[in-house]
Amino acid sequence: MTTEIQELPEIGEIVIATIKKTGDHGAYVTLDEYDDIQGFLHISEIAPGWVRKVTKYVKEGDKKVLLVKKIQAERAEIDLSLKQISKEQRKKKLSDVKRFEKEQGVLKNIQDKVNLSSQEIDDLEEKLLSKYKSVYDAIIKIGTTDINAIDDLEISEKIKNTIQEISEKIKLPTVEIRGILEIKWYRNY
Repeated sequence: MTTEIQELPEIGEIVIATIKKTGDHGAYVTLDEYDDIQGFLHISEIAPGWVRKVTKYVKEGDKKVLLVKKIQAERAEIDLSLKQISKEQRKKKLSDVKRFEKEQGVLKNIQDKVNLSSQEIDDLEEKLLSKYKSVYDAIIKIGTTDINAIDDLEISEKIKNTIQEISEKIKLPTVEIRGILEIKWYRNY
């Protein structure tokens, strides 16, 4: 009999969780990024001040960004906090998750179009990550320059062409800068 050790988050880590059950003393949640392991959000960690009713702040089925406060690995207990998450932390976490989902979608699209095995797509991901911070960054770089940006990664022409085709369809991030430019010219005679 083998017992598989389940990966647990680290104290201080910011996670996304789904509220499964609310009670008088808090809410039970499952951590979406950790194979739905269970955690507890105590009533004192839901909002600043006195919380009279848990369901005023969290409802079953809600997705929340939470902070891991305490872990008792031997009992698989994870205590979480909602009130200690700032708006910036929440936005960054949601942005990171969205970016990861986009990356996985791009890789799945490449896999389907070129008919790659799971191992081949994993190898491609590793090659892209060896040069770029993320798969998304690689696709953006290809979209803003050209496919030659990944020439040194030893990727087949068929995969390169598919990556280029996908990168051309992605709406690249843009920035609009507005301002007033005043130019004065003084002629000296």
